[in-house]
Amino acid sequence: MARRIIFTILGLLLVIGLLAGIKFLQIRRMVEHGKQFVPPPAVVTTAVAKRQTWETTLTATGSLSAERGVTVAAEIPGKVVEIHFHSGDTVRQGDLLVRLDTSTEQAQLRAAEAAVNLARINLERARDLLKRNSMARAGFDTARSSYRQAQAQADAIRATMDKKQIRAPFAGRLGVRLVNLGQVLDQGTPVVTLQSIRSLRVDFYLPQQYLGRLRTGLVVRIRADSLGDKPAQGRITAINPEVDTATRNILVRARIPNPDSRLLPGMYVNVAVVLPRQEPVLAIPATAVQYAPFGDSVFVVEKKNGRGGSHLAVRQQFVRLGRTRGDFIAVRSGLAEGAVVVSTGVFKLRNGQAVKVDNTLSPHFELNPKPPDS
Repeated sequence: MARRIIFTILGLLLVIGLLAGIKFLQIRRMVEHGKQFVPPPAVVTTAVAKRQTWETTLTATGSLSAERGVTVAAEIPGKVVEIHFHSGDTVRQGDLLVRLDTSTEQAQLRAAEAAVNLARINLERARDLLKRNSMARAGFDTARSSYRQAQAQADAIRATMDKKQIRAPFAGRLGVRLVNLGQVLDQGTPVVTLQSIRSLRVDFYLPQQYLGRLRTGLVVRIRADSLGDKPAQGRITAINPEVDTATRNILVRARIPNPDSRLLPGMYVNVAVVLPRQEPVLAIPATAVQYAPFGDSVFVVEKKNGRGGSHLAVRQQFVRLGRTRGDFIAVRSGLAEGAVVVSTGVFKLRNGQAVKVDNTLSPHFELNPKPPDS
């Protein structure tokens, strides 16, 4: 009985040892296979670091206003009897907009013209008498003064009648009509707004440290939704001679031609002042940069030699970056001209990883991109 138990225990130990040996061999084989396993190269797109010449610009947000804009209003009280325009009309200088009732002034004018005729007759009679020495010089002077006073009275009535014909002070586009037929207007009552929009002014602020780089005549480009992909261009016409003490910014004004009227007063626009100096830069796509708290870097694609032959691998290179423009960013240091860098998907790479270049799906990088949904 005891011998049977011993043989049973020995058999179990033998089976356990055999199973352990087999498992050990399997694990050892897997470890050796893992050491020899080479992961497939990552597929990447690349771009070449190239020298470019960029325009130097100063950017800001500006507001448009009309070079000439006014709210046409009644100079004197009166009732509206004629309206000669519609909202949104384009008018020329001097076009009649509104006529107020002048029936009272017309009656006064007839009386004044009669007084002028009488005063002229008296003056002619006095002149004839003076020539014949039948009237004193003082009598002639009184007749001449009366004639001039009558003329002035008639002219004053005509001026009042003229002010009751409200006309466009300059050519431009009218706004929304603010009066109605039969309405009695007080002095200063608004009638309609008038804007001359063939050319506009754009006012914007720039920090005071840029003052030495600004001068009148510099090209200004503005972008707005109404312009689409094509910016409007103008020139600086004035630079404020004082700095805002609250913001330490300086006010700049430019004139922007607006022949097709796609810009309107009151719009906010993006402004870029084009400086005459152009800046040479080493540019790479902005998507090639891996940003990190300890420093920004790019992955440079290089050829490596190994036991299986040569292959492509990436090397992480830390760089110092400059300003961006469009899809590109300038590299100030850390990268040589002509270096091939990974342009997309840098977040999935590690230093020394094997890669395979496939640029068939590489995005098209532009200095002035035009997104379809912008």
